[in-house]
Amino acid sequence: MEKNIELNNNQDLQILFGKYDNNLKLIEQELGIQITRTEEGLRVIGDDSKVERVKGLLDYLSDFIKHGQDVKRHDIIYALRLSESDKGVDLKRLSKRRIPVSSKKGSVVTPKTKGQVEYVETIKYHDIVFGVGPAGTGKTYLAMAMAVNALKKGLVRRIILTRPAIEAGESLGFLPGDMVEKVSPYLRPLYDALYDMLETERVDQYAEKGIIEVAPLAYMRGRTLNDAFVILDEAQNCTSDQMKMFLTRLGFDSKAVITGDTTQSDLPSSEESGLVSAEKVLKDVDGIKFVHLTGEDVVRHELVQRIIEAYERSNSK
Repeated sequence: MEKNIELNNNQDLQILFGKYDNNLKLIEQELGIQITRTEEGLRVIGDDSKVERVKGLLDYLSDFIKHGQDVKRHDIIYALRLSESDKGVDLKRLSKRRIPVSSKKGSVVTPKTKGQVEYVETIKYHDIVFGVGPAGTGKTYLAMAMAVNALKKGLVRRIILTRPAIEAGESLGFLPGDMVEKVSPYLRPLYDALYDMLETERVDQYAEKGIIEVAPLAYMRGRTLNDAFVILDEAQNCTSDQMKMFLTRLGFDSKAVITGDTTQSDLPSSEESGLVSAEKVLKDVDGIKFVHLTGEDVVRHELVQRIIEAYERSNSK
């Protein structure tokens, strides 16, 4: 099949096509088709179904440019994976699932795998969601994006981010400084995600006003969290009692997302993770949803996905 695709020459085609047309070459390579530039746009030659996918892909990538984002290699690869017939994900619908987080250039977060799409949709429609899966699957990052978006839309009045203060397999000893300085190393990943989505000044202003609060899990005891989007990160390091304490903090008009990886608990081997016990106890409770992400949902360096798969194979033996 041969198809001519007309493109709007007013858009930045260099960003769309990539330096030296590298994006077009990648699409050719991944789909096994031939793409040629024309005065009106592109001529695509190849298998019928694959040629049709190119038009949808280019429309999807053009939307990146409209939102001030660059088109990167991994954006193309993940989009092509999602557009495969067995994935059942329409790229047009995926474009509508972008999560605007601020006026900062390029501050739009897009789920990049089928599991991530399900995760975002579940957060949107449920008040308590557990995101369980390996590192790099976007559990915390997407939850953070949904929280910032909810704050931007006025759906909540504050964002509360928390995680257990427990070392990852090694003792750091007594840390210097006041309470904030002592717990800061444990909460650094949460700050990293915030600064990625919001201007530094905005984060600092929100923190001063209490609109954004980052605190260790121990400081949640005794509180009632109303009108808040609450994220509990690294939940595999919670005890069962801590998990129950956290879940019962939720107040009116609030939403909670609990994220963790059950294979990376730093609790003593004799103590069951609160994340594991929560699924046993709460799996049939109406209104609570568990979303399990896998190695297929990893969106870090492609080697991370291979590492996770290798460990999964080893553990299954």
